[in-house]
Amino acid sequence: MAKRRGEIFEADDEERGPERTCAVTREKATPEAMLRFVLGPDHQVTPDIKRKLPGRGVWVGLSRQRVAQAVKKQVFSRGLKDKAVAAPDLPELVEELLRRDALQALSLANKAGLVTTGFVKVEKAIEAGDVGALVHARDGAADGKRKLGQALRRRYGPEGKPEIGLFSNDEIGAALGRDHVVHAALGNGAATKVLLASCRRLAVYRGDEKADGPAGGEILMADETDAAGDISSWDARTI
Repeated sequence: MAKRRGEIFEADDEERGPERTCAVTREKATPEAMLRFVLGPDHQVTPDIKRKLPGRGVWVGLSRQRVAQAVKKQVFSRGLKDKAVAAPDLPELVEELLRRDALQALSLANKAGLVTTGFVKVEKAIEAGDVGALVHARDGAADGKRKLGQALRRRYGPEGKPEIGLFSNDEIGAALGRDHVVHAALGNGAATKVLLASCRRLAVYRGDEKADGPAGGEILMADETDAAGDISSWDARTI
């Protein structure tokens, strides 16, 4: 079993190396393509979104459907080698934690000075050629998203840049500390890469249940041939 030696976390043998095994399907994948769960207080199954919590971990594929199956099949007790209580709403809790993680990444990108908001300013940022991604409010007007998407493709070619449509106007505004944010441009930088990785995990997690992706707007879709975490060939699609 995993141990803590002072402040050093010693991982179990099954948590070493480049791949992990899904407790539901027994399929192997990179840690970025999986979700880790540990045993929390009162034997509660606790999602470890950042994959940093101490203790023995159980890994499940990055899928709401897989997490629901893990709860139904009671795989956690076996994997954690202890009594483990998984709440019926664990799939919803995981989604909420992934959503918060992505919005926190957006907030950090803003603090790093990488966020430009407002239709006109976003349009100028695209023309200037320093855009790593766009964010559109899920409940924003489709016409504005279409026009900025077209401008993005004119500037960067047919593949364009990722366009994120996972969040509502209110969610984006709260993350940025501003009112009524419908469109935002993300500059190129480390914080933008972190945001894209977080958004991809959220989009992929939602994907099995909502085959067409999160409802509304432009969304990040992962090329199924890529390893999780590789954003080089992401594309934006309208749903």
